[in-house]
Amino acid sequence: MDFTRNHFELFGLPQTYALERDRLDSAYRELQNAVHPDRFAAQPEAEQRVAMQWATQVNEAYQTLRHPVNRGVYLLKLQGIDALDAGNTKMAPAFLMQQMEWREAIEEARAGKHTDMLDTLSDDLRAAHRRIEAQLAELIDTAHDFATASEAVRQLRFMDKLIAEVGDVYEELES
Repeated sequence: MDFTRNHFELFGLPQTYALERDRLDSAYRELQNAVHPDRFAAQPEAEQRVAMQWATQVNEAYQTLRHPVNRGVYLLKLQGIDALDAGNTKMAPAFLMQQMEWREAIEEARAGKHTDMLDTLSDDLRAAHRRIEAQLAELIDTAHDFATASEAVRQLRFMDKLIAEVGDVYEELES
């Protein structure tokens, strides 16, 4: 196996944002089976170390490609762009306003212990997440507009945080 291959090459997938999750999962299981350290337990120590390195690389690549934000960050990195550069905080004003409204709605639901409000908010956030993912696929795969894609990745990361925050409020209200 070649350690210089990128994650997409490792799994035999096209280098695109939109990917077939079933193909990724299948390629992962196949590779993981081939390089699992247990298969090398009777081999010399050097081969065991290489198998461990391979298993680690396969796991890291899989985790990167299966998560929408990480996949976007990785694809942009392959283009020489650091999407999560702390110095780049550019964000569309409309998105920032929407994010503030969502945060206020989360706080309102928390304060009023309104799980029905959280249900609606969760659905809205997940729908917005899917829209940004579709936009990201268009920006990276078709338009090759990596600068705009970088902002979309940051927006998607915000969405992940908001969705997690809603989950935290659910847990808080249940206890």
